Amino acid sequence: MSDRLLSIVAPCFNEAEGLEAFHTALSAAVAALPYDVEIIYVDDGSTDATPQVLARLRARDARVKTLTFSRNFGHQAALLAGLDAAQGAAVITLDSDLQHPPELIPELVRAWEQGADIVYTIRRETADASFGKRLTSWLFYRLLNWGSGTPIIPGAADFRLMSRLAVDSFCAMRETHRFNRGLVSWLGFRTAAIPFDAPARFAGESKYSVTRMLRFAIHGLVSFSVWPLRMATLLGFGMATFAALYIVYALYVFFVLRWTVPGWTSTLITVLLIGGVQLISLGLVGEYVGKIYEEVKRRPLYVVRERQGFEDDVGEGVRATAPAAGKHSV
Repeated sequence: MSDRLLSIVAPCFNEAEGLEAFHTALSAAVAALPYDVEIIYVDDGSTDATPQVLARLRARDARVKTLTFSRNFGHQAALLAGLDAAQGAAVITLDSDLQHPPELIPELVRAWEQGADIVYTIRRETADASFGKRLTSWLFYRLLNWGSGTPIIPGAADFRLMSRLAVDSFCAMRETHRFNRGLVSWLGFRTAAIPFDAPARFAGESKYSVTRMLRFAIHGLVSFSVWPLRMATLLGFGMATFAALYIVYALYVFFVLRWTVPGWTSTLITVLLIGGVQLISLGLVGEYVGKIYEEVKRRPLYVVRERQGFEDDVGEGVRATAPAAGKHSV
């Protein structure tokens, strides 16, 4: 590691259409910085021409290094892989779709030079974000921060700078289901924040479908909050209270009023309501148990098929082997 080296980590998944433009903008943004720069592109199992574009970039720019996954492991794993491989005194992560403006990089570096270990970027607006996406994002962070002991800044993006101390601490956490924004907040350290407005994607389409966004939200809630379990417990107490009151009412009707009540409708409603609450509670418990099951297997978080441009590379061979002790290769 060099004190004068700045690492840039950019995950990419099927970004062939916009990679050239992104690299041009990134190169212009770091040109005036008084640091050596390494640019690490992490190909997250792309199925388009992304590998060919990365090869062209590497051929003409000696700063470019590439990690190629054996398959798609997801954006959070790609960020981790880049951080594992980065050697800089500070590491900047940003997406390669130009929605994270590279021209902000000098501002992030200045905040780091002034003493911040983690420099966040806070997204104020996203040009192509729908009202529904804004609303669900707001609701997600409200729910997460309501039940979490780790406050997470609403709008915080994966576009951030981390000092070497923060990077090493972050990479030591090898959770399977990763919510990187929460993990970075959990670290603590001195922080700074820079707001920005995200432009529309330069090319292609967002890789975060509704299903992926929902899965990502569930990972975040389960990883950093136990409030769903507490809500299930409170709901159970509420149903028990309701059942106790209903029993008192039923006994009063039977012994005092002497009504003959068939009871079919009320019994059915009560059974269905209590059964639904039980199934929801079991589902919440199952979600947490499932996360435990995934964690205890201790599988690699990602598998690197090729590493190109790194000093320890011997050739163009496959690199899907387990790491040496103390290394974070997979």
